[in-house]
Amino acid sequence: MASWRAAGSAGEYECVPAPSSRPVVEASSFFEVWRSVELVGDRDVLDGVLLPAHQGPSPALQAFLTEWPGAWYWGDDARTRLVLVRGSATARPERWLWHGALLLLFVICTLGAGAVVAGDLHLPQHPGISGAVIATFEFAEYFVAGGWQLLASHGWAFAAPLLTILLVHELGHYFTARRYAIDASPPYFIPVPPNLSPIGGLGAFIRLRSPVYDRRQLLDVGAAGPLAGFVVAVVVLIWGYHISTRVGSLRVGDPSFILLAGQPLFLGDSLLSHALQQWLLPGTGSVMLSPQAFAGWVGCFITGLNLLPLSQLDGGHVLYGIAGSRQRWIAIGVAVGLVVLGTRAPMWYVWAALTFMIGGGKWSHPAVVVPGRPVLAAGRITGLACLIVFVLTFVVVPFG
Repeated sequence: MASWRAAGSAGEYECVPAPSSRPVVEASSFFEVWRSVELVGDRDVLDGVLLPAHQGPSPALQAFLTEWPGAWYWGDDARTRLVLVRGSATARPERWLWHGALLLLFVICTLGAGAVVAGDLHLPQHPGISGAVIATFEFAEYFVAGGWQLLASHGWAFAAPLLTILLVHELGHYFTARRYAIDASPPYFIPVPPNLSPIGGLGAFIRLRSPVYDRRQLLDVGAAGPLAGFVVAVVVLIWGYHISTRVGSLRVGDPSFILLAGQPLFLGDSLLSHALQQWLLPGTGSVMLSPQAFAGWVGCFITGLNLLPLSQLDGGHVLYGIAGSRQRWIAIGVAVGLVVLGTRAPMWYVWAALTFMIGGGKWSHPAVVVPGRPVLAAGRITGLACLIVFVLTFVVVPFG
């Protein structure tokens, strides 16, 4: 909230903040025009145009920024506009026990999935919702009865690299949010028993518990996760292809595959995975992926999914950061494209519906506090990098 009043000569204004944000005004001596905003989530923002003597910045401003207890960043490429952010209340305690429990369950489930992919664990399957419940209890009973030893010794080759990819992805979001003094939760991992999921989970997410102030914040936080996770996924994929093997042609097109319960599960290729296969595994025939290669494939696949420019996906954050409200029209076009792709791979119907629900009944992105300010030149480069990663990792027909 903010109210404005004249500060001296014509055209100069200052914001009269609420009493709780009064400490932020101590920095106002550096500004020619400014406003103070108190954000829900106990964050105060001082945003304005610097006096000419302090643009650059001046030695006095640089010393001040070094001691500033929160976050700060430039609002334009010319470094004439400065944004200061800091918390206005004691940080809330994190529920580390809950986060740790979810992470532990995720590790157990991905170890189980890795043992299945390695061919060392065969779990019974049961139809229907009741069967899913039964399968969950059977896996838990197996683990407690001593099966954890087999999971630890045979499942790590898939679980460890996949967990690393996902953790780096989420920590990219987390630390970038913290860099902007956004109140962000630690990652929540979503475990799924390997009877029900070939990868042992549904990934992870973090919660932003205070508003995103402008499109620069949104772009950087949204892009940091997939870009960081992509780097690790590529390394894992290269490692995995080095220890994968080509076998006889099992199907037209020689797709990659893994074995689940003795049966091949064929996997589609992205531009990246196809190029790496041709480089590291030249020749003909289907590629039987090692557990590490499957982890890398999953990491790249999840990256491509997240970079779809829809609602609250990472790609939605990035595109809104670049294009502002125009994101909604691109999102509608992408959603129509997913419906068309659904004729080839029905999972895209599910993904289109899921992103619609995640977005609260829309594919457009909600507005930030200051939606009109464009991102910096570096932000446009970040957006281009995300587009390139999306093109490289998107799989048109992932399974089948």
